[in-house]
Amino acid sequence: MYLSLIQIFILTLLLPISFYSVLKIFKKIKSFTEATLEERRLPIFIQLVLLYLLLKFTVLETHFPELFKFFQAGFISAFLVFVSVIFRFKASLHMIGCTSLTVFILIFTSYLEIAAINTVALLILCMGFVASSRLYMKAHTPIELIAGIAIGILPQILVWFYNI
Repeated sequence: MYLSLIQIFILTLLLPISFYSVLKIFKKIKSFTEATLEERRLPIFIQLVLLYLLLKFTVLETHFPELFKFFQAGFISAFLVFVSVIFRFKASLHMIGCTSLTVFILIFTSYLEIAAINTVALLILCMGFVASSRLYMKAHTPIELIAGIAIGILPQILVWFYNI
């Protein structure tokens, strides 16, 4: 269990922050929260590779199948975002992350038959705060937020219910 947690920590937190720092030092990106389409390509590609490594070379699938599904859906979301950036569309990464987590917690607690209505309500409230802040900061349009929500929801549902 600890090995899996260490792998997850390294591949989803430590390495992305390290790569971000390197990209910032070499002036490949200016801002983490307001990256342009061109600045998004490389970090999203790096995230795709790291998620692939997490899915391919860890024991998540056998020991933690639910968590494996979450990261599998995250990989699909990252791939969809990467494709959208190639086609010059900027979906909200913040909304993708919040929505993915909310849908995962909703499905997972239902799967385990845990009453977590307060947690789900709080996560939905957080989604609203994130969406409002992105609009307030003029970082995204409503269409970009809706695309982010869709890219966050669909892979989670497809992976859980259709085992893609």
